[in-house]
Amino acid sequence: MNSSREDFGGSFSVDGETVEVDLAEFGWDRPSAASAKPDHNDDGRIRLQKALATAGVASRRACETLITSGRVEVNGEVQRELGSRINPETDTVRVDGVVVQMDVSKRYFVLNKPRGVVSTMRDEGGRPDLREFTEEIEDRLYNVGRLDTDTSGLLILTNDGELAHKLAHPSFGVQKTYVAKVRGRVTGETLQRLREGVELKDGPIRADRAKLLPGGSSKTHSLIEVTLHSGRNRIVRRMLAEVGHPVEELVRRQFGPLHLGTLRVGEMRELSAGERGALLSAADEDGQYPEQPGGGDRGQDRGAQGGRQDRGRGAVTGGRPGDGKGARGMRGIAAKGNPHNRRGASGAGGGLQGRGGRSSDDGGYRGKPRQGDHDERSR
Repeated sequence: MNSSREDFGGSFSVDGETVEVDLAEFGWDRPSAASAKPDHNDDGRIRLQKALATAGVASRRACETLITSGRVEVNGEVQRELGSRINPETDTVRVDGVVVQMDVSKRYFVLNKPRGVVSTMRDEGGRPDLREFTEEIEDRLYNVGRLDTDTSGLLILTNDGELAHKLAHPSFGVQKTYVAKVRGRVTGETLQRLREGVELKDGPIRADRAKLLPGGSSKTHSLIEVTLHSGRNRIVRRMLAEVGHPVEELVRRQFGPLHLGTLRVGEMRELSAGERGALLSAADEDGQYPEQPGGGDRGQDRGAQGGRQDRGRGAVTGGRPGDGKGARGMRGIAAKGNPHNRRGASGAGGGLQGRGGRSSDDGGYRGKPRQGDHDERSR
């Protein structure tokens, strides 16, 4: 068939004879000038609804609804025009106040690090490190901060080096929650002392929250949950030892808006769209959260400062993938884990690992079992 831009149709050869057909005569609409426009401009700008759909927020049609309903911001300004274009590399886009990662090459994972594993991608001493959990990932990943070798729980891995550096910096006042099994019977007075603050060699420290967990205490041990902002080395172990209750087991259950959920020990999963947005939003706001009861240390550079002044938005929260809530109001648009259709599996945890977490059914990767390795779910 031969066709031209002027005619919506063309010429056909039927039994050796040329037949001219104009499809408009049969009720077909001619293409409009608008529909013929490419999605990209020469300057790299792309239609906003396509950029959102490519980032995994929702289908393009659903993204158009988000835009026209005033739920999308570009560089701090509400954008309702469907014909608007953005530069994914330079413009900041938010949906319901949550930052959208426009670069789909960036990946973010949560690992439930086992005890005995060093928080580094390559340990020069030959000890078990994080490589065994990342062998199936083609991208080069960075761990966000560290967990002690004897501490298990939530550790973020990403190929976003800039974000990893920012989140790991001591001045980034992200809130972290730990569950600790300690020696002795912890009293209400001890918990209050943790909230009011204790003096350590490198300065004072106080917990945002500290509470006993029901059913976890015995005559010789107590199970407590501690939430704080500090990024100082071994800070939870040192502050609990200072009040007379050395730690025997320690699990990190939460890092900022991210929760360990039911992820099994040694498994890793990719963040959902809601979690990813919540994490990026927290980083964009320097990890600052609404003030919690009892105040709290916000890292070495912040001492015992109070919380931030609320900027008129709700608290950053990862929600639970698939529960319809997502992060900070991204209702109905947060994709489940593996937002860019990468592979994974599911898991659940127990013991200290199963305490105080939120459920999640996202996919994950499991590291190879090490010889002599023990499963903390049996604890």
